[in-house]
Amino acid sequence: MKPIDGFSVFDFTADGDTRPVYFRGSGSGVILMHELPGMIPECVDLGNRIAAAGFTVFMPLLLGEANQPFSIPKTLGYAAKVCLSREFSCFAKGESSPITDWLRSLCGEVKKRCGGSGVGAIGMCLTGGFVLSLMADETAIAPVACQPSLPFPISKEHKRDLGISDTQRAKIKEKIDRGERILALRFSEDGTCPAERFVRLREEFGEGVETIEIDSSSGNPHNIPQSAHATLTVHYCDRPGHPTRQAFERILEFFRDRLRGGNP
Repeated sequence: MKPIDGFSVFDFTADGDTRPVYFRGSGSGVILMHELPGMIPECVDLGNRIAAAGFTVFMPLLLGEANQPFSIPKTLGYAAKVCLSREFSCFAKGESSPITDWLRSLCGEVKKRCGGSGVGAIGMCLTGGFVLSLMADETAIAPVACQPSLPFPISKEHKRDLGISDTQRAKIKEKIDRGERILALRFSEDGTCPAERFVRLREEFGEGVETIEIDSSSGNPHNIPQSAHATLTVHYCDRPGHPTRQAFERILEFFRDRLRGGNP
């Protein structure tokens, strides 16, 4: 396993599948799932920011190598691998990716290690919608869906699909009725995470979901490119008043409100 400065690492096994999980910090547990480029340095930086805010961040390595810089050839290679993998449901509608079963088990491990009322989770791009699948379980109580991109938006139906089953959707609604909430982020012009998906989120979960759509239209006041996709990593700007930083600060507030009593 490749080390990351400031992080410890352990192997976690569930259902015969073993993967490394990097972690650091103290307090309530937050699972940070990297996006398609892999666990790039910008993702590691995000993990450091979460830990610095008073949480224990856990970063499972789902593909590629840890802390490996972004490159287009490797990203395209990972994309091809993901499309062929049985662990990721890239095109199927109305179902979650099988890898979320392993991630649910990891949620249980994180809660056991950190205590508290439950676990927070951030998914991004490829993993963005995974937090909905995790929310269907009792352990994940603070889900943040950043630019959820599965299933890939290849049709009108795919654009509106949330990547969860009817059973999972019903369980999420039950939790919302009990006061649980969802936070979701995207850039306004992001075609990989289409606007139709956020419309569907609001239709299904009503006041139970808070959506933040950062303006990336032509001429926007912060010069965010229309091609912007990664709200918390590649296209994140750590400048006071910048909408991506404001969105990150809202996430921290969301975690502080939803997660209580983690180990100091």
